[in-house]
Amino acid sequence: MVTIRLTRRGGKNAPFYHVVVTDSRKRQGGTVLEQVGFFNPVARRKDQKIALDLPRIDHWTGTGAKMSDRVRSLVQAFRRQAAA
Repeated sequence: MVTIRLTRRGGKNAPFYHVVVTDSRKRQGGTVLEQVGFFNPVARRKDQKIALDLPRIDHWTGTGAKMSDRVRSLVQAFRRQAAA
């Protein structure tokens, strides 16, 4: 099954996550089908906290991909932010 989930990047005490589409059987940080955004939980001032490619996420969910719980909440928050 294909999943949309976070994969951690960044250094110690400086987390940075890529939102990726991958096979659920692959390990975290392994090969990915597509990167569809990023999430920076420790963004400062002018740094961008989140960026998602919503058309590609909609494409993948339309073809049967499942989102992780955290990615689902990030997508909902990003849609609300984009609508405002």
